[in-house]
Amino acid sequence: MKLKIYSLVLVFLIFAGCSEDLLDEETPHILTGQSLYNSPAGFEAGINGLYAMVREEFTGRVSAGNNDGSNLTDDRAFVRSNRLRAEMFMSGTDNMVTNVQGPEFGELYEDFANEHNPFQVGLEKCFIWLYQVVNAANTIINQAESRTDVSWPSDADRNYIVAEARAIRAWAFRHISYAWGDAPMPLVESTGSTIRNDWERTPRSVIRRQMINDWRFAEEIIPVEPVIENRMTKGAVQTYLAEIYLAIGKPDSALIWADKCINTAEYQLVTARYGVRANEPGVAFMDMFYSGNAKRSEGNTEALWIFEHEFGAEGGGGSIMRRWLVNRYDQVRVGGVSPFRFRIDRGGRGIARMQPTTFMFDLYEAQDDRYSDYAVKQFMVIKEEADHPQGAPDRVPDGFSFGDTVFFDPDVVITPDTKRTRASYQRPYSRKYENLLPDNGLQEAFQWNDLIYLRLADTYLLKAEAELKLGRTGNAANTINVIRSRSNATPISAGDVDIDFILDERSRELFSEEHRRWTLVRTGKWLERVQLHNFNGGQTAAARDTIHPIPQLVIDANLGNAMPQNPGFN
Repeated sequence: MKLKIYSLVLVFLIFAGCSEDLLDEETPHILTGQSLYNSPAGFEAGINGLYAMVREEFTGRVSAGNNDGSNLTDDRAFVRSNRLRAEMFMSGTDNMVTNVQGPEFGELYEDFANEHNPFQVGLEKCFIWLYQVVNAANTIINQAESRTDVSWPSDADRNYIVAEARAIRAWAFRHISYAWGDAPMPLVESTGSTIRNDWERTPRSVIRRQMINDWRFAEEIIPVEPVIENRMTKGAVQTYLAEIYLAIGKPDSALIWADKCINTAEYQLVTARYGVRANEPGVAFMDMFYSGNAKRSEGNTEALWIFEHEFGAEGGGGSIMRRWLVNRYDQVRVGGVSPFRFRIDRGGRGIARMQPTTFMFDLYEAQDDRYSDYAVKQFMVIKEEADHPQGAPDRVPDGFSFGDTVFFDPDVVITPDTKRTRASYQRPYSRKYENLLPDNGLQEAFQWNDLIYLRLADTYLLKAEAELKLGRTGNAANTINVIRSRSNATPISAGDVDIDFILDERSRELFSEEHRRWTLVRTGKWLERVQLHNFNGGQTAAARDTIHPIPQLVIDANLGNAMPQNPGFN
């Protein structure tokens, strides 16, 4: 879908909004808010485009890509296939480290001392992207609330559109407030008469109050089951409310919202095998990550919000999560030979731009299903047969035979010396993002399956954190044990629960899903844990690096008012 909305946010003549159109891949003209939002169908197109912008977290630049899986060759396509916005929120932490240095966050997270500055390109792009989302949401909200020429079927239909837009606006401000702290907070659409160059930085506390107002409004309207599969559920909004109340020091309110979600009958943890691989060997924990199992309509009772990336989905687009998180197993060396070829059952080609830290592997008990080979790839078997016309049998090193197993090494630590070496590729990796469409080729860059964005296990762990802060450690242990029992981890008792244990449990359960940096920043643990466990950049981090610098281009464009920089950044 290609809906084009002009917007100027903070920087002169930045085009924002969605580059998506509900009906036409090649929009013949520019749609403005005034011309688009003159009917319920126009607002629906706007909401679809808004969600497409949000999904750029997993896709890069949606506007640069094709939705047919074909190879992309122009410069914009390169930008799309080699920039992962989610890297900003997941890497450079205690459990995720940069491995293959990229030109944006890879550089930053390997060298905070020299690369964490107001000119950092990745931060600049994410800042602009998030404010584009805010402006597109503001346009929908303002147009829906002010126009009298739209024939809505009912007030409820209009309110639903506003609720969706406000929920996403709060989602964008969540990223902004964690990343930059005090920041501009526009609440009206940018038009010719409202474009400004005299922004002030709104205190983070005020931004968070606005987020709560937006989510409280949305929670009353957004339904338990999503109207369309890729949209937020009521449970997603309740989970975000639980998190924000923890962030502002109100665990009693956080507990209320977490319980509202957990006690909704339609939301249940996945505790039994289901779906497309139910009759194959595996564990219940991993079923929800398989293609064909992610959606609620496909049996995933745990999903609170999914991103639709399946091939051919209207308004969709391939994800690049596999490229970042699946290892370069084709470069593993055994006796001077690289035995493993790309295969469908290995999920396709990985680039390993990010890798789990050794600390992440050390968190698991041996019997924990979340560390079984179904969840974390710990070994490969040398296979004789090809599983695809483009494929070939594996190579056999001296002293090995077809059918032999090669075990990966979780003790290899990613450091400046070991990154992007044969050693770094011999490590285990998460299997949550394995996916390949055979017809697109064994080295296809994108994965085309729906992905979980937020799930009920996260809500349980937020509830446990609230209980801990309220001094109810026994209750917190019971809540955590609901999660642990699903994966055959040893039950814990009240004496085991502190904030570090909860952070460890979040890593065990939500590795490569949660916005780990924000969790650590929110709990005041980022600097401590990144210095302890991240050996490819963490030792260069300092207190100032807990928050990001305002991009210099934003400061330079704000000609009408001097915008202060965050402390410690020139």
